Amino acid sequence: MDARTVIAALRRGEEPATEGLRWFARGLADSRVSDAQAGAFAMGICLRGLTEENRVALTLAMRDSGHVMRWDLDGPVVDKHSTGGIGDCVSLVLAPALAACGCYVPMISGRGLGHTGGTLDKLDAIPGYVVAPDEARFDRVVREAGCAIVSASAEIAPADRRLYAVRDVTATVESLDLITSSILAKKLAAGLEGLVLDVKVGSGAFMKTDAEARRLAEALVSTANAAGCPTTAFVTDMNQPIAPALGNALEVDAAMGVLTGRDKGPLFDLTLALGAALLEGAGFDRPEARLREALESGAAAERMGRMVYGLGGPVEFVETWGRFLPEATVIREVPAPEAGHVAAIDGEALGLAVVRLGGGRTVETDMIDPAVGLSDVVRLGERVEKGAPLARVHAAREDQADAAARVVQAAITLGEAAKPGPLVRERVG
Repeated sequence: MDARTVIAALRRGEEPATEGLRWFARGLADSRVSDAQAGAFAMGICLRGLTEENRVALTLAMRDSGHVMRWDLDGPVVDKHSTGGIGDCVSLVLAPALAACGCYVPMISGRGLGHTGGTLDKLDAIPGYVVAPDEARFDRVVREAGCAIVSASAEIAPADRRLYAVRDVTATVESLDLITSSILAKKLAAGLEGLVLDVKVGSGAFMKTDAEARRLAEALVSTANAAGCPTTAFVTDMNQPIAPALGNALEVDAAMGVLTGRDKGPLFDLTLALGAALLEGAGFDRPEARLREALESGAAAERMGRMVYGLGGPVEFVETWGRFLPEATVIREVPAPEAGHVAAIDGEALGLAVVRLGGGRTVETDMIDPAVGLSDVVRLGERVEKGAPLARVHAAREDQADAAARVVQAAITLGEAAKPGPLVRERVG
């Protein structure tokens, strides 16, 4: 077996043998496969596609290219993955809520991508929080707190790390088969017994149409189930931010608001929907009521505090999180240019505005300013008077605040009242 055999089969439109996919994944991990061969492999899949059987085989091969975790715990091991949106800090609420219900959540998360925020970047806003602990510490925090949100170690799905970097520079990121195997290889390597997927659709998502989102949701669910991990997906609305805040420290604050009972809204509602599916699949009765109780009683916040402290953060973070989170130098309201109802929100434009403020990356080496972003973003259908705030800009400099304010005014359309669609559009699986 060699790389050329697998690539030639893809070029001819033939289905590569399962053993060939396994060999290629091992070759990606141990560098027997060159970058040029990896690029040709990715392009072949992008152009020709894979059958479901081979998509499963590739996913398992990439999972098995590194360390696969094994757990011996007194509750189900579950996790959640989002395809990316704006104001999406659900993971920060859901993981501790599930832990408070008796689950264990070893959540391997990622950095921001394009206009969307990354969970690890949000956690970096908490002083001392270690997003890349060694395996012993990760294991200990999962057992003691019930949840730990961390980055993938170098030993987790190394074939995917290598292939993802090649895809990013070869215009093959959009392949449904490669997206599916990339997401699931890392998640399945965490030794999960249940997974829920949040597939975003709308102006703030990568998937802009229901048909695109449904195709991805179906591919993820069928592949994960065939790989032995019971999985459900939800197609959810991303035509406006989930939380009314975009930016790392601002989204941590929004998550803490829900965890401590200060706020509810879509962030609370989506946490219930996703978490209830996981608890239901794990055999819990009254799943939604259990989650609601965990959030409203403070039990979920207590688990968040355990996780933060276990991973190096402040011991009293939950009690006084506001004094630990960084604050921007310039905070300014963005006035509405006219009166009207919020008719549309260009979520991608808002996300890119946060990136330009320094809250995201344009190249991999960019340093992130955790304090910048947008807060108090208006909701679809809301009535706004002329001069009333559409949002608040949090910036490091006056000129950056000016530029972001102009983007916000252009991104939020005022006119006839828009009726927001349902938060959860569809359940798959």
